[in-house]
Amino acid sequence: MRHNRLKVLILGLVLLLTSCRADGPLHSADHGMGGMGMGGHGLDASPAPGYGVPAIPKDPNLRCEEITIPMCRGIGYNMTSFPNEMNHETQDEAGLEVHQFWPLVEIKCSPDLKFFLCSMYTPICLEDYHKPLPVCRSVCERARSGCAPIMQQYSFEWPERMACEHLPLHGDPDNLCMEQPSYTEAGSGGSSGGSGGSGSGSGSGGKRKQGGSGSGSGAGGSSGSTSTKPCRGRNSKNCQNPQGEKASGKECSCSCRSPLIFLGKEQLLQQQSQMPMMHHPHHWYMNLTVQRIAGVPNCGIPCKGPFFSNDEKDFAGLWIALWSGLCFCSTLMTLTTFIIDTERFKYPERPIVFLSACYFMVAVGYLSRNFLQNEEIACDGLLLRESSTGPHSCTLVFLLTYFFGMASSIWWVILSFTWFLAAGLKWGNEAITKHSQYFHLAAWLIPTVQSVAVLLLSAVDGDPILGICYVGNLNPDHLKTFVLAPLFVYLVIGTTFLMAGFVSLFRIRSVIKQQGGVGAGVKADKLEKLMIRIGIFSVLYTVPATIVIGCYLYEAAYFEDWIKALACPCAQVKGPGKKPLYSVLMLKYFMALAVGITSGVWIWSGKTLESWRRFWRRLLGAPDRTGANQALIKQRPPIPHPYAGSGMGMPVGSAAGSLLATPYTQAGGASVASTSHHHLHHHVLKQPAASHV
Repeated sequence: MRHNRLKVLILGLVLLLTSCRADGPLHSADHGMGGMGMGGHGLDASPAPGYGVPAIPKDPNLRCEEITIPMCRGIGYNMTSFPNEMNHETQDEAGLEVHQFWPLVEIKCSPDLKFFLCSMYTPICLEDYHKPLPVCRSVCERARSGCAPIMQQYSFEWPERMACEHLPLHGDPDNLCMEQPSYTEAGSGGSSGGSGGSGSGSGSGGKRKQGGSGSGSGAGGSSGSTSTKPCRGRNSKNCQNPQGEKASGKECSCSCRSPLIFLGKEQLLQQQSQMPMMHHPHHWYMNLTVQRIAGVPNCGIPCKGPFFSNDEKDFAGLWIALWSGLCFCSTLMTLTTFIIDTERFKYPERPIVFLSACYFMVAVGYLSRNFLQNEEIACDGLLLRESSTGPHSCTLVFLLTYFFGMASSIWWVILSFTWFLAAGLKWGNEAITKHSQYFHLAAWLIPTVQSVAVLLLSAVDGDPILGICYVGNLNPDHLKTFVLAPLFVYLVIGTTFLMAGFVSLFRIRSVIKQQGGVGAGVKADKLEKLMIRIGIFSVLYTVPATIVIGCYLYEAAYFEDWIKALACPCAQVKGPGKKPLYSVLMLKYFMALAVGITSGVWIWSGKTLESWRRFWRRLLGAPDRTGANQALIKQRPPIPHPYAGSGMGMPVGSAAGSLLATPYTQAGGASVASTSHHHLHHHVLKQPAASHV
């Protein structure tokens, strides 16, 4: 499908060029003059059929105006004439067509392509020169040699409308043409000078720049984006060395240096063959992402990451495998216990089960790196995957880690909320259960919206250490938007409900102690144990979640400085170092899984052993003595409620094994007497038939 779409693009370019009226060879009716340096675009004389003509009067319909097309600004001249040879009356019309070539310009299939295109769509305008002033044939040939292979890969030839044979040769004294000297493709050196023409001229239609020398007799040069500037002499002001190192000849320019990977032609061709097509009302174009490191184009991050040694990466793999394996086992134990004894897990504790299920899926996503190669998930050849919507393995691992990670945070918010309803508002488990569908709607819908937004924005990228796909590994803005902001909001909301529930528990404990009487101390001790249990689990979530948020803040604040330090050795960084702290990253991965590991704390009790005992008895066909004992217990008369007549306004429970039967308000607002099990007060009365966790 992608190949077909790319063919549509190339076909569209061919039809566009061939549909343009070709009233003659590529030339401009602009006025120019021989002998001028234009920032690296020299004027050259060259003979070709149709160009050796005497000067003709200036066309009164032509107008000279400043170039406004964004792609063609800063190419060496700033004035153009319209109408142009493409029969465009305005630059707006020309801009719509020339910008269709922007993807090819961006992938830099040829450094001459932009100058060649702009010379056609925005021909130079020079006063006092009335002969055509096209580009030299060598410019066209260099552009064709670089970009034609991309078209030929999909069975399309270089368009006849752009045939280089129609252009004048470089060096012919009878006709002038514009030349742009070639420069090194690797970006390690700059280009300078122009060829042909003398170094001065009197034409005022275009701005003239003087600079380095070029081939032939042209003057004027332009430096490449990665030209070298040593940290000494006049260039010392270009250096930003915080240590103030002495002049050592060290290059201060930003370039794609090791361990970064320069995207050469082969990588660009491979990258283009995998690029999706996007539709625009006027044309088809490729949705290209030109990777830039510290402003250096066509530069990527290596698959294995640029910051750490092989030993550190190997230890990270073992570290992640250890904790993800423990998380997998702990959550699996919780889920299987829930399956064999579902009735035991009632609201408000049931969200713990769904939280464990989410961390189980996250652990599966982390463990996938041990079953699939990093190259299949987080890597795109030698490069780390960036701005990706595929392949399937990358997207699947992203959904396992991101979707279920966000869902686990929401389930923790729901757990805190249900505890608040039970402890603060005195809701019973039936009342909370009636609203469970809304809990599921929020817990699964919100992460779905977040995940879809990430995929639509192609924000999925590779994690060089984990070897999985996530969001925000290479883009701090994506990290802040899709990871930091949601996690912070969920943590604040959940902690608020949790603290409100604790306040209610302390109030109940005070009432019990004030009542006194028989068994008051035992009841208070039971409630204190429950509070300690809830408190431990709360700490086991809030502390890891807070640390993870802190680690993400650390990455978002300093990531750009770390990357810039790789490409620009003299760059001044604001962070504590030029690479991330290894210990911080290891702490982040551990804390991201710690909640799943400790989620089993809530079921670590004798009741879990009893549940498994009953399961094995049923599985082996042995009689269930526990069930018989519970049947006898149910025949006992109800135990009078210890709070009866205490002034708390709580009705006496009437069912064996129930907790405090408290009044609660239904959604409709009616107050009814509930015989539901209140999980908090179950721990105050020791009931053999209690079914709560």
